[in-house]
Amino acid sequence: MTEWWEQPIEALDRDQWEALCDGCAKCCLHKLEDEDTGEVFYTKVRCQYLDESTCRCGDYSRRSILVPSCIHLEQGSVGDLDWLPSTCAYRLRAANQPLPEWHYLVSGSRETVHSAGASIRGRAISDEYVHPDGYDEHIVTWVE
Repeated sequence: MTEWWEQPIEALDRDQWEALCDGCAKCCLHKLEDEDTGEVFYTKVRCQYLDESTCRCGDYSRRSILVPSCIHLEQGSVGDLDWLPSTCAYRLRAANQPLPEWHYLVSGSRETVHSAGASIRGRAISDEYVHPDGYDEHIVTWVE
């Protein structure tokens, strides 16, 4: 029997789409783009509204108001966002690939993303403590 998350992402309803998030919070890290090459670099600087212990937004329903640049992932365009981490459930499912074993829908626990080292828990710093001109000092290589 096919699980709902194994369906094409276009077939998912809104609740299923939201539930697909693996809770890694890598998309909540600030990124820098090389203007010449278009290459994207992740930093360890996270949005101040992210609760790093849970890797969830502290005010998800108002995130666009609080952070106008907050990216909304949409079913129709997520496959084109090559800056998403290679482990991102949205990116994987857009490419019709299976979810990793640590994904809570597969493992049954929201803690496995953290125990597998696939989240930002314990690795990030809030953007309220870093000047935007200093983000380049916080580039990381642990985001795939």
